[in-house]
Amino acid sequence: MKDRILGKKGFEVSEVGLGCWQLGADWGEAISKDNAFEILNEAVKNGITFFDTADVYGNGKSETLIGEFLKTCDVPIRVATKFGRAGNAYPDKYSKDVLRKTVEGSLKRLQVDTLDLLQLHCIPSQYLKDGEVFNWLRDLQAEGLIKHFGASVETVEEGLICMKQEGLLSLQVIFNIFRQKLVSELFPVAKEKGVGIIVRLPLASGLLTGKFNTQTTFPENDHRNFNKDGESFNVGETFAGLPFKKGVELVETIKKDILSDDLTMVQLSLRWILDHDAVSTIIPGASSPKQVIGNAAVSNLEHLSPQTHEQLKEFYKNHVHQHIRGGY
Repeated sequence: MKDRILGKKGFEVSEVGLGCWQLGADWGEAISKDNAFEILNEAVKNGITFFDTADVYGNGKSETLIGEFLKTCDVPIRVATKFGRAGNAYPDKYSKDVLRKTVEGSLKRLQVDTLDLLQLHCIPSQYLKDGEVFNWLRDLQAEGLIKHFGASVETVEEGLICMKQEGLLSLQVIFNIFRQKLVSELFPVAKEKGVGIIVRLPLASGLLTGKFNTQTTFPENDHRNFNKDGESFNVGETFAGLPFKKGVELVETIKKDILSDDLTMVQLSLRWILDHDAVSTIIPGASSPKQVIGNAAVSNLEHLSPQTHEQLKEFYKNHVHQHIRGGY
């Protein structure tokens, strides 16, 4: 596993991290404590030293499992969590007091004295523009409750707004083969300002695994079922904002015209992201140790060829971007 630095003034992270939404079992099949520990142990065994979670994942379950795991782990792990989507704040009850209580809850569940990284969790744009929430974060940082702060955002515009704030360490963004606009519109500014990039949804909710077909169905409580068209939250969070059947069709085109025989769709998709030097780490989720092993191994693959990068760039421009819905 290779490491990178998260932001100009940040810390070292494995370039493949672990997204821990699934540990909270907000959607899909519930993961037991034993299964969660198997996943987390496999991540550490494969060099993953960066976990991403949130207070709202399983109403604190994901943080609690990570906190319990950290007590058994001899390897230093950096944990990023988030504030802003739980009912005590979202959508319009943000205050310094609510932020402080949320942070205290995360500290207790994670069983730590200070948070490595606290990220604003896709809070409404008006609060980012107002900027007062960043002053609250700086105050908590000065008190030692958080070491660093960042923001998880939904659009390029929101990312650019956040990067005007002094002390912002990182942005968490949706970035994958189906969401390439960030390369030209966000990444150059992030590199100039020394802001780290954490990539969520690198496999477009599983589309880019190449395992789905147009007949694939998902459990009733799986977000890929109830939010496939953005009915419940940001349309771009599920399948990168693409209609499901169109996404499957596009993946089949990649398999046929671009994917080489020596790579899987997962390897192509994750390696493509890591080839962008603005990216600090990617955080694919995993529901099994086997998925962790496969994701982690991508760190040691060779860079994709310039020809493959050009093919994927043209593919996005000519076949993908006109189908993306929602804010981007």
